[in-house]
Amino acid sequence: MFNAPKIILSSLVLAMVPACSSELSKEEQEILDARLADEEKPTSLTAVVQDQPELSTATTMVGLSGIAQELKDGGPFTAFTATNDAFNKMDADQLKDLMNPENKAELVKIAKFGLADGNMTSADIAKAIADGGGTAEITSVEGSVIKASMNGDKIVLEDGAGNKATVIKADIPSTNGTLHIIDTVLMPG
Repeated sequence: MFNAPKIILSSLVLAMVPACSSELSKEEQEILDARLADEEKPTSLTAVVQDQPELSTATTMVGLSGIAQELKDGGPFTAFTATNDAFNKMDADQLKDLMNPENKAELVKIAKFGLADGNMTSADIAKAIADGGGTAEITSVEGSVIKASMNGDKIVLEDGAGNKATVIKADIPSTNGTLHIIDTVLMPG
């Protein structure tokens, strides 16, 4: 009456069912991987800037200026952040001076000049330029004005000294604003 081989076989089959059902199809695994990657992505503007390898100099400058916490917790902001290549175009002595703790106030001004209150996408900026007859003024958190215009389909920003920066990568979202990467360091007037 008692059949041990059948019970063992049945137990073995039942033990395999959960193992088989826990395996994901290739499509299911891709969906899961994408969800996990999204969960691991940085969320605040500070974290998003830090996550961009081409912005490591700007990340250092923001850290030295002490405004990282404001970027992390405040907002929403629109950030216009220069690439490492843009900082490399600056005079080496000027860049070295900016990193000197004695010049922290100047560094804070420069860091805040690249920020505007509110969350502006490239479409918002382009609309403001169109509505302004070809030019828009964006007031920075620092208090100076950045002039925005279009060059073809590219947004061009101009500081008070006439330096022009092109937005080379737009609309990088964060939980407290939008990041636009630019090709030239803009300086307050």
